[in-house]
Amino acid sequence: MQQLKYQLKNIRRDKLCLLTFLLPIIVGIVINLLPAISFQMLNQVSFGSIKNELPEEAAIWLRQNGNLIEFKTRNDLEAAVNDPATQMIGVLRSENGICAVLSGDEFELYSTIGKTLSQLYENRIKETVFLKTLIPQEAYYDGLKSLLIVITLITAMFMGCTFNSMNIIGEKEDGIALVNQILPMNTRTYILQKLALGFCGGIISTSITAFLCIKINQRQIIPLLLLIALAVYTASLIGLFVGHISSGMMIGIAYIKVIMIVFLAFPVLFYLMVSTDSVIYKFSYLLPSSAAFYGLMDLYSGQAERLWLNIAILAAHAVILNFVFICFLQYRTKKFYQV
Repeated sequence: MQQLKYQLKNIRRDKLCLLTFLLPIIVGIVINLLPAISFQMLNQVSFGSIKNELPEEAAIWLRQNGNLIEFKTRNDLEAAVNDPATQMIGVLRSENGICAVLSGDEFELYSTIGKTLSQLYENRIKETVFLKTLIPQEAYYDGLKSLLIVITLITAMFMGCTFNSMNIIGEKEDGIALVNQILPMNTRTYILQKLALGFCGGIISTSITAFLCIKINQRQIIPLLLLIALAVYTASLIGLFVGHISSGMMIGIAYIKVIMIVFLAFPVLFYLMVSTDSVIYKFSYLLPSSAAFYGLMDLYSGQAERLWLNIAILAAHAVILNFVFICFLQYRTKKFYQV
């Protein structure tokens, strides 16, 4: 119990852990205050282009879906895109129409829009198909708002990963990790404490965010809780992996950024652009976040059969990752005592 109190005290001092916990909740509050959003109402998004470089049709389409600002040179455009205060998405002419230029530090919403912009433009004539895919049965989840809600929930679920990895790496850098190995607390207890803290933090953050963002009926409560619990548990396990293999904070942050991009971008891209019957779509289930993302979208659209399939796939990921981590931990423990 004393060690657990110390872990909680250490977490309270970790600003990154607190930020990871609070950020999805803050975004959830903002989303809850926003009016209905659709692809025809992306007025919050600013696009930048070089003057007279884009096709006229592309310029008109961008103005219809946001604010288009034109710059004299490419250097001016790149400077505006790289300015953290603008959150601007650069747009250039390409062989297939248009392509986006991103700085890499955008909010997840703008990053997702930028990565899907080219495909959305190519399918602009079929925009009603996209809207039909994105809009759940309830009018509350209108257009882009439903997609943003799911992305926010996935981010909240991922909180357990950041929570555990940053906490373990911080202990390494402070020399506490070595002390933990010497103290009369076995490795199993230490890992269970870390896993429990990351899991509980992720559950609380995701549940509050879900309460703020979505409206569900009684039959959807159990599937939603299962999705949250399995996704958070899986993310917490991944966080333990990252924490153990990272030699420093910067390396750990780099790992988390890569994992976060892969876990968010690929499910969104596959959901928007790939048929559910295709091999590529099925291949995307290799990512745990795909099952969580598809499951949440199915929850909103009322597709019960696929919803339970996604829950089962996510449960399989949790079991497999749990087994792999146990093997990994036994190997690391054995190696430590051999040294």
